[in-house]
Amino acid sequence: MQAEPKKSLVGEEYEVEIGPVAHGGHCIARTTEGQVLFVRHTLPGERVVARVTEGEEGARFLRADAVEILDPSKDRVEAPCPYAGPGRCGGCDWQHAKPGAQRRLKGEVIAEQLQRLAGLTPEEAGWDGTVMPAEGDKLPAGEVPAWRTRVQYAVDADGNAGLRRHRSHEVEPIEHCMIAAPGVSELGIEQRDWSGMASVDAIAATGSQDRMVILEPKPGARLPLVELDKPVSVMRVDEHDGGIHRVHGRAFVRERADGRTYRVGSGGFWQVHPMAADTLVKAVMQGLLPRKGDMALDLYCGVGLFAGALADRLGDKGAVLGIESGKRAVEDARHNLAAFDRVRIEQGKVEAVLPRTGITEVDLIVLDPPRAGAGKKTVEHLTSLGARRIAYVACDPAALARDLGYFRDGGYKVRTLRAFDLFPMTHHVECVAILEPAAKGV
Repeated sequence: MQAEPKKSLVGEEYEVEIGPVAHGGHCIARTTEGQVLFVRHTLPGERVVARVTEGEEGARFLRADAVEILDPSKDRVEAPCPYAGPGRCGGCDWQHAKPGAQRRLKGEVIAEQLQRLAGLTPEEAGWDGTVMPAEGDKLPAGEVPAWRTRVQYAVDADGNAGLRRHRSHEVEPIEHCMIAAPGVSELGIEQRDWSGMASVDAIAATGSQDRMVILEPKPGARLPLVELDKPVSVMRVDEHDGGIHRVHGRAFVRERADGRTYRVGSGGFWQVHPMAADTLVKAVMQGLLPRKGDMALDLYCGVGLFAGALADRLGDKGAVLGIESGKRAVEDARHNLAAFDRVRIEQGKVEAVLPRTGITEVDLIVLDPPRAGAGKKTVEHLTSLGARRIAYVACDPAALARDLGYFRDGGYKVRTLRAFDLFPMTHHVECVAILEPAAKGV
């Protein structure tokens, strides 16, 4: 006999007490039957009416939105953005929380992930428990920092640019994104008709006036004539191979950090917050304390941000090897670091390229892996190289905690950990962990 399908609970409402924050921009509650609810648009300690948005009877957990606040937290504010709230734009998670509360919540998530996945207390991780705001972002409640220098707009059936709703392909048309950087807002993307386009990416470089839009047409659609409010390069996504091709202007933007200019090709990775690159370079270099003549690795090196910072500090006898999987990013990194004779950039996945290099010993390592982390195999290889210090830059606290556990198994301990709020209004947070051999100084 075929089992009966489980009853969907979407639309059901529960009056619940909200518990602690969880990783992902929501808080935890339980129904009277004991089923776990992940509730967005709420804060710890509140009593709310939660409406289920995903899940069925017997599921391990349900997802829900707080649709009525019965007992608000003192950390709650009226969301400054008119597009925030249940069923609306999914771009921001914490518009309804005071800025200081957002940072505390992110700190609680980091602490929980460190404890659960690595068995580390904040003290054991050399972390004071704070999440630092970026320079210029410490604003009063109700004000929103305009920080996002890269915005991917989705386009609805009527040609309106907007942002996707949470865990949905549906588009929330908007007239203005409050967290978009001024260089993005001044392009006027939201005021144009984008019929025939699936998405429009807008990029406003930091440290130069370079602006770029990347258009992704729907199958068979023709590109519009792009006339925006500021000079801009135009690229398009090829519907057959997914490659990005130049239509008009430069195929890159120029970013600036640590006193150097970096070329970043279309679709290439660069930190989204205008202060992020400088903030992270400073934290990494303060943690590593490079010496003249050191041999260093920069893994997942992108366009060479950390490799360039290291090369500047290692002198003529020092050397840096960068490894990056993206072909365009490797071309950019080689261009950006061409002035350094002792910098080499290899293309490929770190786990495949690093063993082939034959390197058995290094002084310093920087790794800035994608959201999934570096993984056990890569960490095991890194711990075998005897580095004096390792800097791990992480955009996901869960992946960071897992990898810190692998580093511990390989004989490394966390010396210091710093956390930075480089994604205000969202649940994302950036961390820099500095590791050293556990035997040192024992």
